Formats: sequence, C-alpha cells, structure tokens
Amino acid sequence: MISYFESKEQKHWLDEIGKSDWSAGRFLHELLSQGTFFDTVGEGSELLLLTDGDNLVSFCTYAVRDEIASTEYYPWIGFVYTFPKYRGHRYVGRLFEIIESIAKEHDIPDIYLSTDHIGLYEKYGFEYMTQMESIYGGMSRVYVKHIGR
Repeated sequence: MISYFESKEQKHWLDEIGKSDWSAGRFLHELLSQGTFFDTVGEGSELLLLTDGDNLVSFCTYAVRDEIASTEYYPWIGFVYTFPKYRGHRYVGRLFEIIESIAKEHDIPDIYLSTDHIGLYEKYGFEYMTQMESIYGGMSRVYVKHIGR
C-alpha cells in the first residue's frame, strides 16, 4: 500500500492511474495533473494505492468530500477502482482496511461510500443507507460502514 502524496514516484503512479478505463479514474488523473485534487475532495484527503511491483492494482480516496454535496456525512471512500486483471480477488478490501484504521485513529465511527453498484460493497461490510442526489444531478446509493462501535 502506498500513499500517493507520500510517494517519491508520483509521476509513475499518475501515469498508472491514467491507464484506467473508467471515466472517474480519468477525472482523478485530471485532478492530480492540474493540482486541484484537494480543492475538489478537501484538505486532509488521501489517495491510497495498492501496488504489485510497478503495476497499480487498485486505488481509492479517503476524502472529506465525494460526489454527494451533503456535509452531514464524512469521511467518504471514493474513486474506488481495481484494474481488470486484478479483479475478483477483493484486493481493494486491503485499502478499505487502511481507511478504517485511519478513521479509527481519528475516532471517526462511520465511513461512507456513494455508488450506483448493488451487491459490490456489502461484502466489505457496507450497508445501504439511502439515496442522495449527487453533485452531477443524478441519484446515487449511499452506503455506510460502522467501524467505531
């Protein structure tokens, strides 16, 4: 596991993120390239990378903000992506464990995730909470994981 912002190889990892076949992955690449990551997701947010040598396996953010405009909920897991050749092994779960540790260190009892997927995040302990409007105007499923109880 690597913290993108603590890595000495940011250019390499940025290039790897840019290989994502997902529009949100390309948007993340744009935010990082333009230096607007923290403006978008909030100061104190983190980008975590799971690697296999020089290959990027999975990435996700631990963020103050995500695509849900509500400030009632925090923190968010966002930009969750696993490259196709690594799918089916629950590798992203390792990143979720790190995020849970970070949240526990800060006495944060719940973490949130916004998605259109059904049945994907439940296997990691997330529970469907509600539907909320995203900043893009559509509705998104909001999940919560209780970690501090």
